[in-house]
Amino acid sequence: MGISGVSFEKIDGTVLIDFETRPTPTPTPDQERIAKLADLGFGRVFTDHMAVVHYKQPQGWHDARVESRASFLLDPATAVLHYAQEIFEGLKAYKRDDGGVNLFRPDANARRFRDSADRMAMAPLPEHVFIEAVEQLVRMDREWIPGGEGSLYLRPFMIATEVFLGVKPSAEYVFAVIASPVGSYFKGGPAPVSIWVSENYTRAAIGGTGAVKCGGNYAASLRAQAEAIQNGCDQVVFLDAIERRYVEELGGMNVFFVFDDGSLLTPPLGTILPGITRDSIIALAKAAGKTVREEPYTIDQWRADAASGKLKEAFACGTAAVISPIGKVRSTSGDFTINGGAAGPVAMGLRKQLVDIQYGRAADPHNWIRKVF
Repeated sequence: MGISGVSFEKIDGTVLIDFETRPTPTPTPDQERIAKLADLGFGRVFTDHMAVVHYKQPQGWHDARVESRASFLLDPATAVLHYAQEIFEGLKAYKRDDGGVNLFRPDANARRFRDSADRMAMAPLPEHVFIEAVEQLVRMDREWIPGGEGSLYLRPFMIATEVFLGVKPSAEYVFAVIASPVGSYFKGGPAPVSIWVSENYTRAAIGGTGAVKCGGNYAASLRAQAEAIQNGCDQVVFLDAIERRYVEELGGMNVFFVFDDGSLLTPPLGTILPGITRDSIIALAKAAGKTVREEPYTIDQWRADAASGKLKEAFACGTAAVISPIGKVRSTSGDFTINGGAAGPVAMGLRKQLVDIQYGRAADPHNWIRKVF
């Protein structure tokens, strides 16, 4: 038996952690919670609890708790505030028709989180601890999971908490998971988005942190996203940092292209985030007999293929929106549309397949679903 809230090492090196649960003494009243769930945006409403695990050298991971959601007290010299050692993930819990709850590929999120920690010189969190923290929070705040097309968005993150000034990896970290009930990303169905091609800013370079889910990548994208909005677009798409020709990804989503022969293409990994939705779409498309190529694709090719009709669809994908059809692309070199600016059948078909698996409405041949209860 492990001591509650304390980590220790088994003979095989596996870190064991027991989570101590401390339900909040002041839960949100039922009527207030119901009112909040009836008017959901994205990331504005939060549940009553959070999961927290601490790390300190040489003690390791310890003091694992699910407790009242509260502010962190940080010293002004806390490492994350100065040297940006921070990573995060995003996944969802889905309510099934039978009242149970599904997680979608949390093991993939846990692996990516560990990879991100390695790149950012942070303490690696054992994957099973990541999953257990998520599940414990979902169980505690199950009443916050909306029905219908809503879901509980889960945000695991880790920050460096050692107090010092100096350029070195922190010796202390806090891992936490918070939750936010969210409605359908699109009201009235997925609408095609417009994309601005960033020519002044890049997102990542070879050897950088493009494949890592860290806050700095998103902070670096905000100026380009603001430029997109100024030009009447919903999202920005970045080109490679070396030749400024190859399409990489949007500010926070991967991108796919669908051609007249039925094949799909998506930019290769390396400088882009290895999206879990991206990986799932590749698997679903291949299982349906479609050819999927992971290879470079230039903005000039995109423009020419859209004009010739060779390109039938383009869409972005990610955890929040699942799939967003791309209807129009704008740049200083001129604008062009894809599929007449409308959503295409391939994107919408893949979206339905994926969402039906997530909510337990369809078979799960890839064993992606983890039932919490």
